[in-house]
Amino acid sequence: MGDDGRYLVELDQVKKSFGDNLVLDGVNLTVERGSAIVIAGPSGSGKSTMLRCVNGLEPVDSGEVRFDGTPVDYSGKALSRLRANIGVVFQQFNLFPHMTALDNIVLGPVKAKGVSREEAEARARELLERVGIPEKADEYPADLSGGQQQRVAIARALAMEPKLMLFDEPTSALDPEMIREVLDVMRNLAREGMTMLVVTHEMGFAREVCDRIVFIDAGEIVEEGPPDEFFSAARSPRAKEFVDKIIHH
Repeated sequence: MGDDGRYLVELDQVKKSFGDNLVLDGVNLTVERGSAIVIAGPSGSGKSTMLRCVNGLEPVDSGEVRFDGTPVDYSGKALSRLRANIGVVFQQFNLFPHMTALDNIVLGPVKAKGVSREEAEARARELLERVGIPEKADEYPADLSGGQQQRVAIARALAMEPKLMLFDEPTSALDPEMIREVLDVMRNLAREGMTMLVVTHEMGFAREVCDRIVFIDAGEIVEEGPPDEFFSAARSPRAKEFVDKIIHH
């Protein structure tokens, strides 16, 4: 692999349209291993689509996405392999309602990786401990708060031992008092060196946790840089406007 080993994800001139709507317009992005990157920008700017291109949920129209040095291949087998290495946490918690928290976490490793039930269960309990809710193992999603469900969803993604975690507005469906508990889990993950791409409006989190903010508007990366620089000295008018709105929110 030589030099390319630093980057876990690379987007090279990625374009994506839905009908006449150009959603990503020649996006270039590199994500270093172990870095936490926040993708910010107005609604409808292409942020979620960009994440979906990274894990193969959306094929790109042109350009290339590379994961771990290999171009993303949208055929069945290669795609399953890719997805096994990428954990995704969405706005909606997407837990199986008829399964306990523990079983939701155990399912992937047993089915997709052939891990023994016993081993998967031990690991699931460790992960529930890590996200701060070991006592909820035997509860069903309906009996958990939104913040707890989202933390189970994070544990479920981590159970596959992914190389990359994608978070798509993971706190936007939560009540304000639950946002913190989810961001705390994400903060710890970043500290432990998990490579993370996070679409979020939580700029306090961005400022404190992320290595780089990538600001995207109308399908283009308008600006990127370390958070302090971005917040204090955004260069482009569009990024400045965005920062002003957030700071005087």
